[in-house]
Amino acid sequence: MDFRIEMLGEAAIASPILLSHEYGDFQANYVSDAEYIAHAIDIVPGPDDSRRNEKLWLEKAGPRETIYFDPAQTHAAIVTCGGLCPGLNDVIRSVVMCLWYRYGVRKITGFRFGYSGLTSDPPFAPVYLSASLVEDIHQRGGTVLGSARGYGDRTGEIVDTLAKRQVNLLFTIGGDGTQKGALRIAEEIIKRKLNIAVIGIPKTIDNDLSFVEKSFGFETAVAKAVEAIDGAHVEAHDAIRGVGLVKVMGRQSGFIAASAALGSNDVNYVLVPEVPFELDGPNGLLAHLEQRLDKRNHAVIVVAEGAGQDLLARQPETDASGNPRLADIGLFLQHRIREHFKAKNNGVNLKYIDPSYIIRSLPANPSDSIYCTRLGVNAVHAGMTGRTAMIISQMYGQLVHVPIRMTVSRRNCIDPDGSLWRDVIESTGQPRLMLNEEK
Repeated sequence: MDFRIEMLGEAAIASPILLSHEYGDFQANYVSDAEYIAHAIDIVPGPDDSRRNEKLWLEKAGPRETIYFDPAQTHAAIVTCGGLCPGLNDVIRSVVMCLWYRYGVRKITGFRFGYSGLTSDPPFAPVYLSASLVEDIHQRGGTVLGSARGYGDRTGEIVDTLAKRQVNLLFTIGGDGTQKGALRIAEEIIKRKLNIAVIGIPKTIDNDLSFVEKSFGFETAVAKAVEAIDGAHVEAHDAIRGVGLVKVMGRQSGFIAASAALGSNDVNYVLVPEVPFELDGPNGLLAHLEQRLDKRNHAVIVVAEGAGQDLLARQPETDASGNPRLADIGLFLQHRIREHFKAKNNGVNLKYIDPSYIIRSLPANPSDSIYCTRLGVNAVHAGMTGRTAMIISQMYGQLVHVPIRMTVSRRNCIDPDGSLWRDVIESTGQPRLMLNEEK
């Protein structure tokens, strides 16, 4: 692992942001380039302590005393890619406001509908962004720039567009696919020796980007998922042999399902992509559900969209971002549960709820909105110093700089041996594994 950040050149321009150098003077301070936090905090110190390795140090985010880009000559651009997520407008607003009021940048372009807006034949022309234009967009869900999947592999065209429009600073707001595209763009820029910085702001409602403690929109998604679970619980509890089945987002990582289950405390079974399960057999989900209904008359199941894909016929297609198209595990479970109890002449009253698209199109809740504002501001601070090919992240409660190559190197997933999943098992009371031959 190597967390060192690339720079376009020396930051030699005095920042227009006036802060302090001293602690204890009741004034906010600049962040020094010498301030870091260790990548790992759970290490036993010793002669080979990896915390001594500067490759494993994460730069602290924040305004520097000197910057690389002259604000009067800077042309910044923003693009939002992938699926919708609570907080997109908050981030756009934060970036624009910081550029406009803190640095005095007046040329800010919004490229529309993801990377398609940066190609040689964009579906819609870019828009000019100003402080007055974005001042109230955080009150609405979605993104004022529009979003789309794909096109991130048209790297040459994208860099051509940036060079043609004389963009100095590109902010890419998106998840794994978006940031992989941003890394290719940054590498092509470096190859061409262009003076353009690329700063990523991690957006993935599934919370599955590596070296990102929490991605924006996640808390809003969990809060709204809990509301859906609460409704499913009431429906199940107030029916004879009632079952509430809720499907939430989570293609490869089950963080929303796990966190919403803990937030609700009324869930009996959580199914996530990281933990295999079976339906049939004495230790399968259906047998345990039958026992639960016999004893308690109701049950609530929460399933992540990527769970149990081995039980379904796989879809050969991929979406525009290159992700496999998932079969619908929610509808599949709904059918199998009903058929199971019908065959036993044992009734079940099942209510199926899928709030996915409602959740992701909502405005951010206050906690996410605060986080979005901080991510946007610190992305601008990093970009104005000439840093590139990096994202703004949060680790151990600190905002830090992480190279994009590290962020996209692997997926962040629930550790089935870790504390989060252990807490889910204890909260739900579900079996440790629902497999007939434990792996």
